[in-house]
Amino acid sequence: MANEISRLIDMLYERVEEAKAPALKPNLSMVDRNEILDLLDELRDEIPAEIKRAQELLAARERFVEEAKRDVDRMLRQAELEAKTKVSESEVLYTAREKANQIVSRAEERSRQLYQVTNDYSEDALARTEEAIRMALEEVQQSRVRFRSASNAKMQEQKEMLDETPAAPTITNEDSEF
Repeated sequence: MANEISRLIDMLYERVEEAKAPALKPNLSMVDRNEILDLLDELRDEIPAEIKRAQELLAARERFVEEAKRDVDRMLRQAELEAKTKVSESEVLYTAREKANQIVSRAEERSRQLYQVTNDYSEDALARTEEAIRMALEEVQQSRVRFRSASNAKMQEQKEMLDETPAAPTITNEDSEF
């Protein structure tokens, strides 16, 4: 279309240049009025179409620019969201690791405490058991000493009783009626 407008303008230019001047007025030219008007009509028909085409191109360009801006804005928002998500995930991961480390540290400390308490309790229980066994052994030993003493005393008493009683007559088979 731009070529058509240029061609029509060139034709108009040629017609004016080729036009003949009247003898007494060299600055004036005579052209075929109908031919020039036809060229101007064609030009008028072409110009709105060309302007319309240019407007369509400008509108298309504007739409393209707007879409590109929206795409860029969308990509920026998406990138920001992804960055925030990654930062958030990193923070969550860092927080989780810190919390896990704290839990492990507390568990290790609690384990050490329980181990110490268990050792102390076991040591105390064994010491009390040892003391109870020692006291029971002493009691058994004392009971044994008392038993021996009582037994010896009883044996002595029996011996004395046997020594004090007169001798009993001995019975023989002859004395017996059976």
